[in-house]
Amino acid sequence: MKIGYFADGPWSHKALELISKTAGLEIVFIVPRFDLQDPVLKDWAIKLDVPYLPTRNVNTEDFLSVMENFEPDLLVSMSFNQILKKEIIDYAPKGFVNCHAGALPFYRGRNPLNWVLINGEHSFGITVHYVDEGIDTGDIVEQRMYSISKKDNYQSLLNRAVIECANILHSAVLKISHDDVERVKQEDIHPVGTYFGIRTFGDELVDFNWEAKRIFNFVRAISKPGPCGRFFIGSHEYAIERVELIPEAPSYIATTGEVVGRNLNGSVVKVGDSTILITCVSDVLDGKLSAPYTPKFKIGTRINKRAYCE
Repeated sequence: MKIGYFADGPWSHKALELISKTAGLEIVFIVPRFDLQDPVLKDWAIKLDVPYLPTRNVNTEDFLSVMENFEPDLLVSMSFNQILKKEIIDYAPKGFVNCHAGALPFYRGRNPLNWVLINGEHSFGITVHYVDEGIDTGDIVEQRMYSISKKDNYQSLLNRAVIECANILHSAVLKISHDDVERVKQEDIHPVGTYFGIRTFGDELVDFNWEAKRIFNFVRAISKPGPCGRFFIGSHEYAIERVELIPEAPSYIATTGEVVGRNLNGSVVKVGDSTILITCVSDVLDGKLSAPYTPKFKIGTRINKRAYCE
């Protein structure tokens, strides 16, 4: 089966490795994200002796005519970032499939690994689905679920997703090549589902009016390689590397965002319901993070969501 591969990033590299080693599967061209033009994918194109085709818009007649030279049976997307239109979606006889790090029909859209942690989920999903003209709404080829522990953060989920996205995509492509797919309509799982937009500048700010559990989930969800949760003391910006929930911390009303204790492990801050322990921060200097350290803020210090100049 001939495959046209539209891709970017480490999960696409691992999947490409698995597909290229499988008898009966043949990559006939590789299209990287136009803005990034992943050099690892270029190396793979050289290794496989196939065209490497950076393309600003894959929906054009010019690109469709280029594909005619390769006669792909299946088109595959892994972290590709262009909106696909009907002409290219319907181009290959076995369709166009995409691998998405979310349990569709839930966690459609962008940054699903961030959002699944923010929402305090106990598992995350990876789904291979047919591409249609909606956003992550096509019929499901294969879906798998993976557990999330309280020790997990954005980095640990990314590490697992790189491996598991490749495994499930490879499995799904094999099923398609053998005509062994039982398509599942997403509305049969849930009639509505959920959608999440891309995270952007300002979304990293921590609101200390939130309850402790929400802050804990938020901080681990956007930890490195994300931007980390941010706050200010006066005009100085800090990034939160880690926080800990405090066992049996009582719920009470007091000034949120105030440092109410400190110990060898960090600073205790009053939040919406109880308190939380900030164990590791970095200074944000000219947009860059300093080396991480344990904070020892004075009791009574006020922490803010925005910069405050006295």
